[in-house]
Amino acid sequence: MARSILRPVVTLRSTAGTGVTYVTRKNRRNDPDRLVLRKYDPVAGAHVPFRETR
Repeated sequence: MARSILRPVVTLRSTAGTGVTYVTRKNRRNDPDRLVLRKYDPVAGAHVPFRETR
């Protein structure tokens, strides 16, 4: 089965400026804007917002 265009793979980059990234999938119908998730940044040692990069 082919991968769906509706659920693309997106890269989340830390807003703390440490260069840490996460890779996830998102649903374009539910989240048409850039995705922002609060995740753990091991370099910063804290939970920080991660923003979708394109």
